[in-house]
Amino acid sequence: MSEPVDYRHVSILWAGAEHAAELAGLHAGLFAEPWSAKSFLEHLGHPGSTAFIARLAASPETVGFVVGQLAADEAEILTLGVRKDRQRHGIGRRLVEAMARAARKAEARRLFLEVGQDNAPALALYRGLGFKEVGRRKGYYARAGAPGEDALTLALAL
Repeated sequence: MSEPVDYRHVSILWAGAEHAAELAGLHAGLFAEPWSAKSFLEHLGHPGSTAFIARLAASPETVGFVVGQLAADEAEILTLGVRKDRQRHGIGRRLVEAMARAARKAEARRLFLEVGQDNAPALALYRGLGFKEVGRRKGYYARAGAPGEDALTLALAL
């Protein structure tokens, strides 16, 4: 784990199609089944798409991202990640909060996401922000040589 990050030195910025390759690179360092730049382009090109990146002021490096979808009065976080050497410094929290603010502005009533039941750090973050479990998908996340992990569907009232 790296040195703590001073919030005054983290910027949360809107992300667009021009960030697709950068997002794909970050995603690949975090997930077993990463999204390609093309996948990010498709998501970011959708009219209901909302995305943010987290950048450190000391250098223009992007250290985190969140991609969501807004539809009618609901919003969903599709993917969220913080570079491993920058995790546990509050950057993920800031990204989720930015998505929640954007969803509220778009008049969404609830923000949804799915997370693996065994992902204790993510569950602690989401529960700390007020998300509640509203569903479960049995065996949703595939694991090599092991039974699938259940996905918990969480929702935050906005």
